[in-house]
Amino acid sequence: MLLFDDGRRSISRSTRALSFALALALFAGVCSGAFYFLSYQWAWRPVFGYWRLFWQGWLATLGLAGLALPLSCVVGLVSAAARRSGFLPLSYTARIFVEITRGTPLLVQIYIYWYVFGQNLSRDYRFFAGALVLSLFEGAYISEIIRAGIESVGRSQWESGRAIGFTRPQIYRHIVFPQAIRRILPPLAGQFASIIKDSSLLSVLGISEFTLAAGEVNSFTFGVFESYVLVTAGYLVLTLPILLWTQSMEERSRYET
Repeated sequence: MLLFDDGRRSISRSTRALSFALALALFAGVCSGAFYFLSYQWAWRPVFGYWRLFWQGWLATLGLAGLALPLSCVVGLVSAAARRSGFLPLSYTARIFVEITRGTPLLVQIYIYWYVFGQNLSRDYRFFAGALVLSLFEGAYISEIIRAGIESVGRSQWESGRAIGFTRPQIYRHIVFPQAIRRILPPLAGQFASIIKDSSLLSVLGISEFTLAAGEVNSFTFGVFESYVLVTAGYLVLTLPILLWTQSMEERSRYET
């Protein structure tokens, strides 16, 4: 029987699978019981009649996430590098951007960015403008995650790199980043999932993403739970692969200390 060591004890694959099945059954039972006592009359047929609207909204959310994920990483890396820069005006500019962005709601920023800075753009650019606003917002959080991961590496590691003749970029590449990456992956995974979920707020710009599509179907059919159960499943299809991928990356980068 194949065993896995999780740092505390060895657990067989079958035990893990059984435990997961029991936990999933418990969760499903609680949800089913809650809906049963709600006495809600399910009506899926009218909701399924608008499957094209759901599909188009899901694709729009996928497109927003596909643009915002790499852009937010770029914003985060640049902001983190600027925060650690020895050039104080650049460092303070990055800090002001990060603190203002993290200290104000995304909905407010969407209105300000679009109606103050982007009001001269045509409606055709709202999709890309929305992805950019989302990238700036999430990039501020990613910046702090990256900065915290880098600064968690002890000074002795830097001194060791200098002692063997590494340049600053080489220290980052061979010493700092390999240690920092395993520390930033868990919060980074949560932030990537937030990018997908926060894209629902871009509906205020008239972008027909997944949540807006569900709201429209709900207004047509009055199928509140049916519409939003499908939305829940659709978002899980997008977020779970990212979470599982980052977990596998975390396992790969783990080493004994």
